Amino acid sequence: MAIVHSTDQTFTNDTNEGLVLADFWAPWCGPCKMIAPVLEELDGDMGDKVKIVKVDVDENQETAGKFGVMSIPTLIVLKDGEVVDKVVGFQPKEALSELLAKHV
Repeated sequence: MAIVHSTDQTFTNDTNEGLVLADFWAPWCGPCKMIAPVLEELDGDMGDKVKIVKVDVDENQETAGKFGVMSIPTLIVLKDGEVVDKVVGFQPKEALSELLAKHV
């Protein structure tokens, strides 16, 4: 499954079904750039088990505010549209795999 770039207008639709990892990021954020390839790998490894959605906080402040995103990267796990987990800051692939495995 390809990584989805979500907006304030599409976020609810993009995250209302199944297990979703939402990455709140910005282009100028160093740790956000570091986690991008990790998310690509996770997407390849987990396939249809999880959908990865990226939200640029500079362009989508409404959604970032709704979820109380204060630092980036913030990664929020949603299951059928409901928040079930949240981590802030760079996370290695193993940590993200474990985080998602709890909710598969």
